[in-house]
Amino acid sequence: MEIIDGGICAVDDVKAYGASDGKYGAAVILCRDSHAAAVFTSNKVVAAPIIISKKNIENGKLSAIVANSGNANCFTGEKGLDDAKNMINLVAQKIHVNPDDVAVGSTGVIGRKMPMQKINKLIEKCLENLENSKEASKKAAEAIMTTDKHPKQIAVKTLLKNGISVKIGGIVKGSGMIEPNMGTMLCYLTTDVKASPSQLQAALKKAVDVSFNMLVIDGDESTNDMVVLMANGKSGEIDQNFQDALEFVCKELAKMMAKDGEGATKYMEVRVKGAYTVEDARKAAKAVAKSSLVKTALFGADPNWGRIVAAVGYSGADMDEKLISVALESEDKLIGIVEKGEVKAYQGSDELEKAEDIMKNREINIIIDLGMGVHTAVAYGCDLSYDYIKINAEYTT
Repeated sequence: MEIIDGGICAVDDVKAYGASDGKYGAAVILCRDSHAAAVFTSNKVVAAPIIISKKNIENGKLSAIVANSGNANCFTGEKGLDDAKNMINLVAQKIHVNPDDVAVGSTGVIGRKMPMQKINKLIEKCLENLENSKEASKKAAEAIMTTDKHPKQIAVKTLLKNGISVKIGGIVKGSGMIEPNMGTMLCYLTTDVKASPSQLQAALKKAVDVSFNMLVIDGDESTNDMVVLMANGKSGEIDQNFQDALEFVCKELAKMMAKDGEGATKYMEVRVKGAYTVEDARKAAKAVAKSSLVKTALFGADPNWGRIVAAVGYSGADMDEKLISVALESEDKLIGIVEKGEVKAYQGSDELEKAEDIMKNREINIIIDLGMGVHTAVAYGCDLSYDYIKINAEYTT
């Protein structure tokens, strides 16, 4: 497997474009006659685009996606549903497909009416400029950004077990309100693999479980989350090599979101091993990545092992405080601060000094060994800074 240029347009025959006007943006992705799969938010307050897209993808087929930023089109009643449908109809008419074969996504402020005149103009600009190029993929990634500082995209090429080459490309937005089960994220994936809708759904679910559902920015969950995978079937048949590549793509996009978290100054990976079950490993990793106390300690460069152990303790994972070990890692430095229940980084120790030095770095790994079994998991996250409060305090003002 190798990383290649092109984002979603790395896949042959996929066309895209994005356009922006102030705080509003729109993107269109064209992948004709594709089998498709999707995963949506589990929030009980659901945006209009989610309602429409869930229905349209029921038959496992899509030809296009249209998305906008600047307005979530959520809590907007029947008018919001009509606006989402109008976005779809505008795209469907232009590219000559059934409206039921178009998915729609939105991100932005909740509870405000859509500025459809602006959004429609942006969609029309996208439709006039659709092309298969890395620049077009980048523009689409930029157009769906809200508080993101950087566009996020990736593409890979890998060989299936029969030697046939297959490509996967993806773009994503999201930098806040992200918690396990996804949150304020729009992710669009394209591939040329040949697979049934049910095969794609199973593959996507597995990939999301080890990537986006292991990502925590602030613990809040959005109303608009969606991950959509479109496969045009122009390459070889789906197999484990494809699954591995899809999981890699989703993990890399998740890491990009963690590093671009609202106000984030540091990125962390929480790696849990020695768990009794996979579920225990995931619970422990997510609890630590989600902990506001751990996040603020990360921001303050404080190797506070007590906060880490406490988060594992309330995670619901099977654990024994006499067996747990904790280490910190960054670049080429690794130091154990708790070893099988015994504190090593006590006041005045060499371990504490080295741990404090590690915590000053921008990227930090928290390694936890539960000593209970053989299962592992990784969660992705970032610190909570002063800027996070400022960004969210002023979000609608």
